[in-house]
This record gives sequence, C-alpha cells and structure tokens, in this order.
Amino acid sequence: MTYYYLSFRGITALQPLYLRDKAAWVAGQFAHINFADQNNFRKALHSVVSGLHDSELPVRVDSVFALRSFVEACKDLNEIRPILPQLLDEFFKLMNEVENEDLVFTLETIVDKFGEEMAPYAFGLCQNMAAAFWKFMNTAEADDEAGDPGALAAVGCLRAVSTILESVSRLPHLFIHIEPTLLPIMRRMLTTDGQEVFEEVLEIVSYMTFFSPTISLDMWSLWPLMTEALADWALDFFPNILVPLDNFISRSTTHFLTCKDPDYQQSLWNMLSSIMADKNMEDNDIEPAPKLIQIADALYYDATMTLSTLQKLGVATEVFNLWFQMLQQTKKSGVRANFKRENDKKVCCLGLTSLLALPVDQLPGEALGRVFTATLDLLVAYKNQVIEAAKEEDDDNDMNGSQTDNEDDERNGSDKEMGIDAEDGDEADNIRLKQFAAQAKAFRSIDEDDDDSDDDYSDEEELQSPIDEVDPFVFFVDTVKAMQASDPLKFQNLMQTLDFNYQALADGVAQHAEQRRVEIEKEKLEKSMAATAATS
Repeated sequence: MTYYYLSFRGITALQPLYLRDKAAWVAGQFAHINFADQNNFRKALHSVVSGLHDSELPVRVDSVFALRSFVEACKDLNEIRPILPQLLDEFFKLMNEVENEDLVFTLETIVDKFGEEMAPYAFGLCQNMAAAFWKFMNTAEADDEAGDPGALAAVGCLRAVSTILESVSRLPHLFIHIEPTLLPIMRRMLTTDGQEVFEEVLEIVSYMTFFSPTISLDMWSLWPLMTEALADWALDFFPNILVPLDNFISRSTTHFLTCKDPDYQQSLWNMLSSIMADKNMEDNDIEPAPKLIQIADALYYDATMTLSTLQKLGVATEVFNLWFQMLQQTKKSGVRANFKRENDKKVCCLGLTSLLALPVDQLPGEALGRVFTATLDLLVAYKNQVIEAAKEEDDDNDMNGSQTDNEDDERNGSDKEMGIDAEDGDEADNIRLKQFAAQAKAFRSIDEDDDDSDDDYSDEEELQSPIDEVDPFVFFVDTVKAMQASDPLKFQNLMQTLDFNYQALADGVAQHAEQRRVEIEKEKLEKSMAATAATS
C-alpha cells in the first residue's frame, strides 16, 4: 500500500515525466482493491484526474487508461459527477492529439456507467465520436500495415456510439437530432468500404430504427444498401441485418406497404426467395429468412389468403407437417427443442388459432382437432413461461436468485388450474436483457446440441409489433366461441374427438382467459390514470 501511495503521489507536476507516467499506470492497476479508507480511493482518483491536465502527452494518455479502472470501481458516482463536463472536454482534446483506442474505451465506460445522465452530452458525444471515427478510418486507410491502431480505435468509436444510443434509449427525441451526424457513417460503411466495421454499423442502424420516434426517409435509404450487401458479400451478417429490416417493416409499416419507388415489398420478396431457393446454402445461413416472414404471423393476419397461397405453391402439406413436427420435438430431457421464446409461442398460438376460424372445406375435421390440441399445448407452455419469467425477474430484483419450495408449489398449482403438470423449468427464459442489444441475440440461431441450458437465447428482447396488445388466451377463447356460434355441429364434432385431458385443458384455458380479461382492463385503467396524471 505504501508503494501505491507513492505511485499516485508521483502524478504531480513536480515529479519527472517518467515517474508521473508510470505512477498513473500503477494507480490504475490498484483501482479495484478494497480500500479500508475510501479517502485514499478519492485521493487516488483525483490524482489520476489531475494527470489529464499534465503538460506531457504520455502522462495524459496513461491517466486516461487509469481513469477507466477507477470509473469501473467507483461505488459513489458523486466522486465523478461534478467534474464530468470537464472530463469530457479533456477526452475530446486528447482525441485530437493522439489516436488511441483506450481513450474511446474509457469514454465508453463512463457513458455506460452514467446511463441516462449522459443525455445532455449525447449530441456532442456523437458528434465527437463521428469526427474521431472519420479521422481513425482515414489513418487506417493510409496505413495498410496489419494491426494498425487507427482501425481498432475506429471500431471503438462505433461501439461508443452504440453505448451512447443505448444510454438515451428512453429519450427518443434525441435520436432525431443525432441522426444527421450518424447517417453519413451508416451510408458509407454499409457498403464494401465498411466490411471491417459492418457488424458495429448494423448495431447503430438497429438502434436508430428502433428507438427513434419515426423512421425518416433518409434512414429508409439504408434499406437497399443492406439488401445489396446481403446479396453480394454479407450473407454471414444476415442475422444482424435481420434486426433493422424487421424494424423498418414493423415500425414503418405504412411506408413499407405503400412505397413503390423503390418497391420495398418486391425487394424483400426478391431477397428472401433468392436465399431460400438456393440449394447450395446451409440451413443456418437461410434460417433468418423465415424468421423475418414468420408464416404463423401471416396466418394471423389472413389465414385464408396464406393457406391459399401455400396450396398454389404446392407446399401447404409440407409446411404444416414440418411445423407440427417441430412443435412436438423435444430434447432427451423432455425440454421443448423449438419455439423456446415467449414470442415464438405466442405467434404460433395466434397463427394456429386463426386456422380454427376457417370453414370446413378449408380445414377438415381431422386437421381441426390436430390444430386445436396443438394450440392448447402451446398456450399452457406459454403461460408457464410467462409465470416463470416473472418470478425470475422478481427474484433478481430482490437480489435472491434461489426459488423456494413455496414458489415451486405456487407455480405447479397454477399449471394444474389448466389441467396439467408444470413443464420443465428449463423452458423458462432467462432474466430480462438490456433493452435492445438482446433483439439481435433473439434472432440468433439456437445451438442444436442436447444441452438443457437456455443460456444461449432469451425471449425478453424489446420486440415491437401490432400483436403486442393481443392476448393469446382471450383470442383463442373468442375464436372458439365464434366457431360454436356460427357452426355448432363443427364445434360439437370437435369436442367429441377430444380426450378427457384436452377437454379439461380447454376448460382451464377458458377460465384463465376470463382472468386475463380482468387483468387487461385493470392495466388499461392504470395506464389511463398514469397518462392523465402526467399531463395534469
């Protein structure tokens, strides 16, 4: 500790350059130790901060490196908060003097630590990061030597931008002001010029298309760049490209459907049909394509047209046989092998339920029973997963990751209300991820080995779609009631084909749907009261 004390004492202007330089570095190595006296941590932090103003560049750079460790270790942000504007100024001055990725990484750490508090600086940060990015890229292009620090720093700039965008994700109005600064980077780096930073740029595009209040026409100009790259050289990035494409379609649906120059619908069809029809491609490469179009979604919006289209293409039987095979497929442990996420189950439930409303000539009795029972199984699995995810979130909030026997009994009791035992707990998703980064992971391929762990996927990404407000239980029960009213004979024949377990399960789903109606009305009332209070 004496050596450490002498080290940060060495960051004073009275000491020789080499001593000030090394003292800053050594201080950073000890930032994470458990200080018996927090005043020593405070003194060390202030000594490192003072090094940012040193007359010698090496001292300033090593002070930045040390500061990153102190920011990570800081338990009381009030130690840094008062000097935050000055720190940012020093960072930008240094970035104009030297190309060093540690500068960017330290800045990224500060942004991540302070979160929404960075909102007043977000616009300026993005401007400076963009300027630094172009500077680093120009240096990297001028120097073809491998391992050029300019290229690494350029990547760091884009990562820092993503961190900034995430930190202000709850302030969508800021994205409108930030967009003109980032648009030139996105346009240039979505071409072959940006192959080295393509993944980082796609993440920025994903943030901009997800959190911005509206998707501008300027942002829509990125669509053809992504589809052209996908067709030419960027197939490996298809899961990453999938995210912003989905944002464009789901958050700016009207423009997607009405614009004819360019024709985005035709563009999407050309891209997907080309990829899915290519016999030389591996399944993993093709997988993002059907994820984007989701056949079950199409059934929900127009079951008759979707079924008719599949029949005209001669693939209806093949599609539904494969779908039901995937619904029934399990791992050796009994855990569901497919449709693991809550959203997957919900979409399947809505699509299958929509088939129940079709007339007998489109969905004969045998197929009707198969669809009905598969939907009931999915609804139960969905309900269990929602309950499990809520419990895990509560446990996480209480900083208690262990589940008590009482909680297990409560969950199993809830399942038995619907006529079955609880499914394997592995079916439940992990704790909610950070707001948006998880959306990309949600589209990622699931490892096909027989590992029971669900750590490689998560459902809790912030997906947005028109079906968000549709409750699958209420939708199912209303559809069945409509069937019973419009075609009593069809309904009677269906009920007679069901065994006792599924009849009990149907009754349980009906009861749960009525509970959901009450809960939904309560949620609507609470939202309305909150909105009224916010405007008063």
